[in-house]
Amino acid sequence: MSPRPTDRHVYECPIRWGDMDAQAHVNNAAWVDYLQEARVDYLLRGPIAELLDRGVLVVSHAVEYLAPVVADGTPMRIELWVDSVGAARFSLCYELFHHDALVGRARTVATPYDLSGEALRRLTDLERSALQADLVATEPMRAVAKGDLGAAEQYPLTVRWSDLDAYGHVNNVKFFDYVQEARIALLAEDLGGDDGMWVVVRQDVHYLRPLPFRLDPYAVRIGVVAHGRTSITVAAEVIDPADGTRFAHADTVIVRTDADGRPRELPRAGRFAAGAQPGRPPR
Repeated sequence: MSPRPTDRHVYECPIRWGDMDAQAHVNNAAWVDYLQEARVDYLLRGPIAELLDRGVLVVSHAVEYLAPVVADGTPMRIELWVDSVGAARFSLCYELFHHDALVGRARTVATPYDLSGEALRRLTDLERSALQADLVATEPMRAVAKGDLGAAEQYPLTVRWSDLDAYGHVNNVKFFDYVQEARIALLAEDLGGDDGMWVVVRQDVHYLRPLPFRLDPYAVRIGVVAHGRTSITVAAEVIDPADGTRFAHADTVIVRTDADGRPRELPRAGRFAAGAQPGRPPR
């Protein structure tokens, strides 16, 4: 059950022209940046603002994209509330609106982190009490189809210095960029040639450990793991190619559409079926 509007923290996030992508709408990765702005605004305006200074890490994101958004001077209105509070983690839910239309939903799981000791920690009594004051029970988001990533392609990943956040490791938002670059490379031969488009409708990212800056490239392993009539699920892992250390796992559901945004049959469906589990991924 969704909470009442009065139970929500509301943040008006400006949309920049630079947030638009080649398909002339706000890029899916920019949405996660908006969630971060709303989350930081919520924490800084509340009684546990020091949580950001002490350290807090994102454990996972789940984002549902319900409608495309265009930068037209109208901000994205993000309504946020606390979904659950545990001993050492909490989750936040969001609904995103543009021109008063619901365009997306999301959920973030986060955990407090001891920056000085470089270790996870439990919530303090004050932190837990403040979060529980905004707690509203919410229906879980639908699960994304899973599959074996054994037959995967691998693409190099170079971390930019500007990808780092105030904690000195890669910001959680940037992982969406990394996965997107590998996904475009994987599907490059199917991105053009007609008037169709690939549209992201759901994206989940699970963060396994902080990703530090280094000069040597990391890698993204990626492959199609499930398919339907008009959609596919692509799984990806950010890894260290030297020893196989995993830093994050992502599952992305994308739909093939025509120029007007209507779902259409997958091109060369047999290629997507290779190595993937049949069945329709969630929309």
